[in-house]
Amino acid sequence: MGAMTAITIGMAGFSAWQSWRAGGAANRAGEAQQESANAAADLQVWNAEVADQQSEDAIARGGEEENRFRSSVRGIIGSQRAGFAANNVDAGFGSALDVQADAAYLGELDALTIRSNAAREAWGYKVDAFDSRMRADITRREGVALAESGRQQRTQARIGAIGTVLGAGASLLQANYGANSGRGTPVSTKPVAPKGGK
Repeated sequence: MGAMTAITIGMAGFSAWQSWRAGGAANRAGEAQQESANAAADLQVWNAEVADQQSEDAIARGGEEENRFRSSVRGIIGSQRAGFAANNVDAGFGSALDVQADAAYLGELDALTIRSNAAREAWGYKVDAFDSRMRADITRREGVALAESGRQQRTQARIGAIGTVLGAGASLLQANYGANSGRGTPVSTKPVAPKGGK
């Protein structure tokens, strides 16, 4: 009986130890997954910051290009005026004035198109930045969930290990002092007299 008891205790202890270790491994895996998720989220936040800078750069470049274009339009109009004057045409009257007005109008349309294109490019970067920040938030939440799952697995494994040890102990107690061994409270065999009778 002693050898069987030792074997039972040894098997229960080994099984409990394996469960305990598996729980610790699950917890460490959850923590590692959370760290990985946080690193991925940090990268996404960095990408968002880069997109913000690209957006600002697009607006600044658009503004510079718009200003350069307006300057070139003014140069074209100045050249037109000089050409009219060289041909003895009054640049402030009639067709000469209409030509300059058309150049100014079309130039302004093109300058506004440059501004609009820069704004659209900047908006695209802003959308990318927003998307990256949302992904970072989701990734961090997933990391927290993975870490919590690891902690829960560790707790369940430890409860299982304790249950294994308690179960083995109960089995040994049952085997040595079990209810079926006849060692319980003795039952009286004395006859009981009926109530109210003789």
